[in-house]
Amino acid sequence: MKRKLDETEDPEKGTKPKKTVEAKSFGELDLDPRLLQGVAAQGYRHMTPIQSTAIPLILDGRDVIAKAVTGSGKTASYLLPVLQKIITRKERGSGKDAAAPVTSSLILVPTRELADQVFKVIESLTVFCKSIQAVKLTDKLSATVQRSLLSTNPDIVIATPAGAWTNVSSGALPLEHLVHAVLDEADLVLSYGYEEDLQNVARSMPKGVQTILMSATLTPEVHTVKGLFCRNPALLDLEEPQGEGEGIVQYVVKCSEEDKFLLAYVIFKLRLIQGKVLVFTQDVDRCYKLKLFFEQFGIRSCVLNSELPVNSRIHVVEEFNKGVYDIIIASDENEALGDEEKDKGGDEEEQDNEGGEESSKTTKAAKADKKGKSKKREKPSRRDKEFGISRGIDFKNVAAVVNFDLPTSAKSYMHRIGRTGRAGQTGMSLSFVIPEDQFGKHPHSMVDSAEHDGKILARIVKQQGKLGRTVKDYQFDLDQVNRFRYRMHDALRAVTRVAVRDARLRELRQEIIKSDRLRRHFEENPQELAHLRHDDPLRAARTQAHLRHVPDYLLPDEGKKALAPEELGFVPLRKKNDRRNASRRAGGKKSSHRVFKVGRKKSDPLKSFKAKSK
Repeated sequence: MKRKLDETEDPEKGTKPKKTVEAKSFGELDLDPRLLQGVAAQGYRHMTPIQSTAIPLILDGRDVIAKAVTGSGKTASYLLPVLQKIITRKERGSGKDAAAPVTSSLILVPTRELADQVFKVIESLTVFCKSIQAVKLTDKLSATVQRSLLSTNPDIVIATPAGAWTNVSSGALPLEHLVHAVLDEADLVLSYGYEEDLQNVARSMPKGVQTILMSATLTPEVHTVKGLFCRNPALLDLEEPQGEGEGIVQYVVKCSEEDKFLLAYVIFKLRLIQGKVLVFTQDVDRCYKLKLFFEQFGIRSCVLNSELPVNSRIHVVEEFNKGVYDIIIASDENEALGDEEKDKGGDEEEQDNEGGEESSKTTKAAKADKKGKSKKREKPSRRDKEFGISRGIDFKNVAAVVNFDLPTSAKSYMHRIGRTGRAGQTGMSLSFVIPEDQFGKHPHSMVDSAEHDGKILARIVKQQGKLGRTVKDYQFDLDQVNRFRYRMHDALRAVTRVAVRDARLRELRQEIIKSDRLRRHFEENPQELAHLRHDDPLRAARTQAHLRHVPDYLLPDEGKKALAPEELGFVPLRKKNDRRNASRRAGGKKSSHRVFKVGRKKSDPLKSFKAKSK
């Protein structure tokens, strides 16, 4: 049942909380020593602004709506006070007076990856307090297994709104003893289609539940969720610290569809960008097409999309954070759309009116054709609707974000580039934009969303300008890059639609085997999990070994510096301590690596003419 709001509950008016002393360190908080040990074990030394403000309020029992940027410590800011209250309730009595186990906290998240991340943070904070039990229902478990997990009445349940309501309606998850309800990434919960599930969960919750809403933005969706759960909440609209995000250098390259692949080949093959890179594409097919294209040149990469099993996706992120993989190609189907998407229709209508009746008919016909094509392509999909890559997932030490396909909103662009330059580090974003006069010239390598790249770029520039940031245009020296064009054409021709389809099926089959059949084995033998790799070649229709090597005659006289600016992370042509290369340049006499040459043998008849007949 939807709760009634008081006149003072409007977040836009800024509900002023009671005066609460902000803590400067975790030691000043009224937390259990075991929790403080867990905090110290994780290396948390200084509190972030959201933590120093939100934790005292939650400990006082206030409902809280907090807005803070991604990577600011929102998860720990609500978990620490929730865990503290669970410990206090458990220790009220002892022996016969001990409190019975009940589910007192429900954490709702929009994606499976975020649920796994929250669960791991709980495990790390309670490493010295084993009495707290947490369960996540986001894994693909049967209803019987979920009921079995909930039968022990865990203290904390982590689930998506759909998964939570399924168990609440079946009676497996009772909420009569619920004390805390947390909505992490609250602005995404509704955009992922959970509105009906949220309403059902809100009706089932008892009165007086303390509600905590965490979000990176305050959107109308957050106000809607607030109306369902909160009672006179304290609004914490924490602005970014001055200089936060200034370490991200933003570049835009305006090029044709084919030049996207050419520049991506040059950048990654010559390692013009150092460190770990996230490459965003528009859909799953595009994701595999780029991976197969890279494989032609020996560039290893991982794929991350909504078709893969959740365990495989989580493992890819973990290995990427450890530095096992350098490149992840991610498809961003469930990207965050902003209010400007509503204006896109208005822009198109204005163009129709200006162009007259003929242009309007043409536009409508084009739209009808697109709708017809989309209907034909609609098939039963294995994609996970509870998947999101640009928000929620904690990617660590990302050096650069490459928007191979520009997102369809400025809001999504903001979330994508937010994967780099975090926690005071520097980062770079590079976005490929298709000008209007270049769109459609290369149908075999185009994507439909690129038709609006010019409008989206204008919104992005406007948005970044309000934040005091600039989006720089960069023109690659095409005279130097064109030397690699024929190789790009050879590789791109090998990546056919059939090859992409087969690669998708092959990758999905491999990951399902790794994820499901071997899950129990790797739980018993976790050390063997390191041998599983997600960047294995998928094999295009036609492989050409010579494309893996870059001959020196293709490079300009000035070396790689002539192809890209130094800001992209220049890598020297040869390592200074490379003994093998040094010995080869000296003639190969001292090299332990023998190089085969024709005529090396003493009895070579083509050189000595000493062949003897039998």
